[in-house]
Amino acid sequence: MGQGFEDVFAQYGAILSRVANSYEANEAMQQELLQEIAIAVWQGLSRFKGDSSVKTYILKIAHNRAVTHVANQVKRLDTHQYDHNDLGSDGFASNTHSPEEMSSQHQSLERLLRAVRTLPLQSRQVLTLSLEGLSYDEIADVCGLTKNHVGVILKRAKQSIMQELPHA
Repeated sequence: MGQGFEDVFAQYGAILSRVANSYEANEAMQQELLQEIAIAVWQGLSRFKGDSSVKTYILKIAHNRAVTHVANQVKRLDTHQYDHNDLGSDGFASNTHSPEEMSSQHQSLERLLRAVRTLPLQSRQVLTLSLEGLSYDEIADVCGLTKNHVGVILKRAKQSIMQELPHA
């Protein structure tokens, strides 16, 4: 309704890619998850009624698809074989920095993503949505929670991340 898939994906593709990255460590599996998300968004756009923003709507679809993906992967026996150190090209590094700075940024991002991936699924979902700039109300809508519960989960997730990351 209103926007076509190509327009939506052009505008929100990077966000959807970051969602996939926050749920899946393996680069090939990230791409698979992103494709699953893209298909789900494409199918879901015809049901969009405008009750929320397009961004909130597609993030709800993306996170629901990611949760299903993770649940399916947990059922597989070979999930322990994924290489958690292979992040691939994430687009966060800038070419204006020295190789040392870029390496340091990449290592910091890798540590952060590993810490986020250790969170329980609901905490990971709430934290990722918060990092994408959604309000507590929007996060509550996407996750089916109350605004207060979002705040509690987010606070605990941040505390857990801070414990996981080495203090500089």
